[in-house]
Amino acid sequence: MIRARWALAGVLALGGCASQGAVTRLQTDVGLLTAETARRDSALAAQLSEVIDVQRRMFDTLVATREGMRGLRGDMQNDLYGVQQQLVQLQELTGQSQRRLSELRTQLEVRGEQIQADTSRPAQGGAAGQGGAATPSGPSAEQMYQTSLQQLRRGSASTARAGLQAMLQQHPQHERVPDALYFIGESFSAQNADSSAAYYTRVVNDHPQSARASTALYKLGLIAERRKDLDAARDAYGRVVQAYPRSDEAALARDRLKTLGR
Repeated sequence: MIRARWALAGVLALGGCASQGAVTRLQTDVGLLTAETARRDSALAAQLSEVIDVQRRMFDTLVATREGMRGLRGDMQNDLYGVQQQLVQLQELTGQSQRRLSELRTQLEVRGEQIQADTSRPAQGGAAGQGGAATPSGPSAEQMYQTSLQQLRRGSASTARAGLQAMLQQHPQHERVPDALYFIGESFSAQNADSSAAYYTRVVNDHPQSARASTALYKLGLIAERRKDLDAARDAYGRVVQAYPRSDEAALARDRLKTLGR
């Protein structure tokens, strides 16, 4: 285009040396060249606009991907917390299974004693009848406890609770009292956290040397954590570690303290 303009200027400078037809053709060529340049500029502008659109879409996609990853990170954190909670529950069940073995051994011993007592009872009953002495009636504290515990394991929480409360009323000094209080708290665990915590607290405060105290205190920490009362949860876990350092719950409490940032 520039060359054409210079050529046109040269022709005009010659002042008539060229014919009118040559000038017309030159002007036509300049017009065609100008139109071609404009077309190329338009095409280039369209390509540039397309590139800008592609970049904009890529940026939007990148932003959306970043937001999606941020949401995925949050979901993963929630899932991780859920897995940790499940691990805690599994650890609790593991600890409870060990205690369950001990309970089963005790139950076998009690059943053996009961069988022996039942075997010798007719003779004793005859002697009592002859002597006119009355024989004791009604279930023992151990029988009430074991029957209620079976009901709790079958899912009959209210029935188990009633049996355990009756045992506490009839045998308030029995060695099974801490166990009964603890399992009454367990019977409330799926319905009323406040009532559950109240019975766990009775175990901790009234029977701190019992085998159930460390578990009850740890359960108080879990209840506080579910309520988002992290200070109370840390306090309960810390008391488990300090008061019952060799218990199974102490190891669980240390893990919870690490998770809570202490």
